[in-house]
Amino acid sequence: MDWYALRQQMVDEQLIARGIHNTRVLHVMRHLPRHIFVPEEYRHLAYEDNPLPIGDEQTISQPFIVALMTQLLALEGHERILEIGTGCGYQTAILAYLAKFVYSLERLPALAHIAQQHLIELALVDNVKLGIADGSYGLGDKSPFDAIIVTAGAPHIPQPLLTQLGKNGGRLIIPVGVGDKQELVHIQRQGDEYVKTVITPVRFVPLIGKFGFKPPPK
Repeated sequence: MDWYALRQQMVDEQLIARGIHNTRVLHVMRHLPRHIFVPEEYRHLAYEDNPLPIGDEQTISQPFIVALMTQLLALEGHERILEIGTGCGYQTAILAYLAKFVYSLERLPALAHIAQQHLIELALVDNVKLGIADGSYGLGDKSPFDAIIVTAGAPHIPQPLLTQLGKNGGRLIIPVGVGDKQELVHIQRQGDEYVKTVITPVRFVPLIGKFGFKPPPK
């Protein structure tokens, strides 16, 4: 398959046509091979505008939502980022290209291992550190962060993530809600004030953890 052509079509028809305008985000998504992050049986669908299974009942988000969330972070290249929910590592890789340093937490060891292999394949190891942990706690010993992005839906905004934002403009992008009633939320911190903006309805897998949803019964 002509992966390059499919990527260009993805950016032109799914991203630019729907309002993604950040040139840095568009550039990295034109060039980052999304298909390598997708399991072989779904690889032919890698550049369509849909989430896809990646194992362990988790998904890689649709390209437009990845681009939208990344654009909302407003990265300039100097930031320290915390990502909650590494998954297969696609969003992690995008952040690695756009920020100074990325900490990423994944609760499922098998997915964290897969993501690490993808990042090694792309030589994105110097400015990324993966961890296996309950991401709803954040990563307090490395805070404050210029930006935090959460790639799973929380029932409410985890308090630890708010406190780990930098006081001078730190921003948090997180899906909040239950089931099909989730909203993508942007929060910006100014001192002790948090300005909340609801962006759009979304649907993500649940954020499992102390400050998220309880794990499903085994």
